[in-house]
Amino acid sequence: MVPYSKEFRGEVLAACDANEGTHDIAVRFKVSESWVRLIKQQRRETGQVGPNTAAPRQPKWHAWADWLMAKIAARPDIYLRELQVELKQELGEAVCLMTLCNACRALEQSRKKRRKSPASRIAPMSPKSEQSGALRRSKSIPLKSFSSTKHGPKRT
Repeated sequence: MVPYSKEFRGEVLAACDANEGTHDIAVRFKVSESWVRLIKQQRRETGQVGPNTAAPRQPKWHAWADWLMAKIAARPDIYLRELQVELKQELGEAVCLMTLCNACRALEQSRKKRRKSPASRIAPMSPKSEQSGALRRSKSIPLKSFSSTKHGPKRT
């Protein structure tokens, strides 16, 4: 939701300064009465007319992102639990596993258990001309042979 502009807020506050009622102002500008009271309070307490702006938030892991990338580069098959323990020992940071997972995802660092390796030298189990077992099985067993699919007399 986009906040109301500073100019619009100024118009509403000018109407408030002209001693119009909160309800009348809300109806005229098509806003809620509580919003009118809120901007009046904001101006009274802070002197600010514009909308509140939040500072951009840095994630918790941002301070040790380089450390994390170096650890994953050194050992791509490292577990999150191992990263958690090493982070606590080396940097004194106690974080949960989800924080580590989110950091890895944001930094686009995957922890692969195996690197790409050549295909296995063991011979395949079935000849190339054969289809996979799932396709073969579906043709060999007729669908009507299952008792759960047969319609029979109802039990009494």
